[in-house]
Amino acid sequence: MASSLSADAKDALAREVPQPPHCRAALLGALAYYGRTADGRFLTHRNPVARLFRALFEERAEWPIHTEPGRRLQKLAAYSLDLPERLRGTPPRPAKRCDRSMELRAAFLTCGSLSSGAHGYHLEFALGGSAQAERLSALLAGFERRPRRLLRRGRTVLYFKEFDAIEDVLTLCGAFGAVLALEDLRALRETKNRIHRLVNTEAANLERAVAAGALQRRTIDFLAHQYGLERLSPALREIAALRLAHPEESLAQLGQRCDPPAGKPTVGSRLGALARLAQRLGAPAQGKPRPAR
Repeated sequence: MASSLSADAKDALAREVPQPPHCRAALLGALAYYGRTADGRFLTHRNPVARLFRALFEERAEWPIHTEPGRRLQKLAAYSLDLPERLRGTPPRPAKRCDRSMELRAAFLTCGSLSSGAHGYHLEFALGGSAQAERLSALLAGFERRPRRLLRRGRTVLYFKEFDAIEDVLTLCGAFGAVLALEDLRALRETKNRIHRLVNTEAANLERAVAAGALQRRTIDFLAHQYGLERLSPALREIAALRLAHPEESLAQLGQRCDPPAGKPTVGSRLGALARLAQRLGAPAQGKPRPAR
């Protein structure tokens, strides 16, 4: 799922060719800058990204896409194009906001990855050198997003873990489909977590109810032998009989069986009175469970 999410986001972005000439120029220059290799080629593992790069050339027919066999993880094939001399340098920093968004898009397409695994959400940019890292970091800071940084196998990695920050960066890139996919995943996870919490709460309440009911039955058994249930008041005698007959029911359920029905506090008060009477008669001390809800 994680790799598919990243690949789908890149493929969707690669199909969107900007119309304004300055945006096209900014995207082309940034793709060449972040995606170039040491020997002067543009390299990507996504064929749609390679086609986008070629589509931005005015002289596209002169720049064929070369397919290379995969040598990295998952044996993914690579696609490369030779860079013309004019694209082998460092492009000027974009002044317009839309051009800065195009550079951020190019960085994601060439060296970015997006995942949503069991350990949370993750967006990163694995950059080829410190100059690229500083430039992209400054670009993100201009959008009021400051990534964390680490070194991995000699490469500088800028990354985000916070969902809102990832959503903002993807939105700036124009990856709206990826944003919607992440929103769906978050909603699904939150729903599952809510269900798990409810199930765990119900299980804990049931466990407490069973433990409390067992202790109350032992108290009533003690009173039956040492005092006699017939000597109890009608209300205490009724609740004692109901607890013996329905050992696993909650206080609220026992209250519904009373005649007339009694509320949960009333039932708890009556069972508490039985416990205090048993203590005065010398009942052995017993662990007190948490009250059932």
